[in-house]
Amino acid sequence: MKSAARLLLTLLAIALIAFFGALGFALLPTHTRSIAAHASAAGESSIEHGRYLAVAADCIACHTAPGGRPFAGGLAIDSPVGAIYSTNITPDRASGIGQFTLDDFDRAVRHGIDDEGVTLYPAMPYPSYARMSDEDIAALYDYFMHGVAPVARRAHTGGIPWPLSIRWPVAIWRKLFAPSPNAPPFNASRYADPEVARGAYLVQGPGHCGSCHTPRTLALREKALDDSSNAYLAGGQKIGGWIAVNLRGNAADGLGSWSKDDIVETLRTARNSGQAVIGAPMNDVIVHSTQYLNDTDLRAIAAYLKTLTPAPGDRARFAANPATAAALAAGHEADRGAELYVDNCAACHRTDGQGSPKAFPKMAGNSSVLAEDPGSLISLVLAGSSLPGTQDAPSALGMPGFGWRLSNDEVAQLLTFIRTGWGNQAASVSAAEVARIRASLDARAAGKLSSND
Repeated sequence: MKSAARLLLTLLAIALIAFFGALGFALLPTHTRSIAAHASAAGESSIEHGRYLAVAADCIACHTAPGGRPFAGGLAIDSPVGAIYSTNITPDRASGIGQFTLDDFDRAVRHGIDDEGVTLYPAMPYPSYARMSDEDIAALYDYFMHGVAPVARRAHTGGIPWPLSIRWPVAIWRKLFAPSPNAPPFNASRYADPEVARGAYLVQGPGHCGSCHTPRTLALREKALDDSSNAYLAGGQKIGGWIAVNLRGNAADGLGSWSKDDIVETLRTARNSGQAVIGAPMNDVIVHSTQYLNDTDLRAIAAYLKTLTPAPGDRARFAANPATAAALAAGHEADRGAELYVDNCAACHRTDGQGSPKAFPKMAGNSSVLAEDPGSLISLVLAGSSLPGTQDAPSALGMPGFGWRLSNDEVAQLLTFIRTGWGNQAASVSAAEVARIRASLDARAAGKLSSND
């Protein structure tokens, strides 16, 4: 009995030491270097440069609620612990960032610490913004202080229930997984080509592409923050029912078969020659951000993405094969999946699987069709989707959902046919996978499920 009690006391002591040690680690102040020397006179050129950076960083997408004033916050961002409401980043002194110094602004944007020393939830992509230069942070500050109209709107509270709302564990996450405050910003000298270096800066820094397109660990840390690891931009995260695609050089399910022009066209118009299906989350990025980037920067992004080597692991393959098209055209449907394709898809995507450039994506060799996880395709067939209107392609295009008319088994057979026809060589789809995604779509529509599920 005495030995058991002694063991219990020892374990309790260890637990208390671990708890208070973690608490102390979280509460220990984080010091960041001052960048006040980069403060400018907030001239027109600095404000305009900051405006462009705000567009590149897509700040408006998260910090503007539906129907709300620009940058006034209030948008609910789903997370595993509840809804995180974006903050007011207008220069209102009472409810926004009007009292922030440049160093306060820098600590929040690049290091995830607000002006009161509280760690921000990593829904704010400060691990990526940490790569931004001092000069760009100063310009961004000038824009928000002098180029944005102040709006009085208090932050929404209560989206995350107690005790999950306790912030000090978030500070531990930041100190363990975010870049060190003493880490240098982006190092352009790693890239021999200045155009590639510029693209890398935009992708890794303000564009924060890895926040969605890089897989995460169980601790929700991105597996890589730059191309020093081939996990970077390898895709796989679930966002709003869609799977973020692989942006590396894989020939079938990545960008290996894409040209630089395909990438530029996609970022500018949400359309391309038929290489992929653009999903709702990426639509928002294009509408609010990438369509407004200048041609030089879009081409730099494309040049950088085309330097990324293929992600490792077993991946789908594609070898052009006209046999499927010939069989469909002749009416010799080999199975129920082919019959479903003729009845529901061929009118737009054609029996040869080539679709119509800039309107209906092709099925043959489509990187979205060949994705390792078929979740996006299942969501697309069940619920439909649309391409937004942009400056260079103002007409919106849509695909209706077929969930109302196709059973889970029929959707599975249809997508298995598409993923194995015309030379596509991807894994089949099961009715159980379709049933799971149908249930999640129904729950999300009813407001019972986060968009990250």
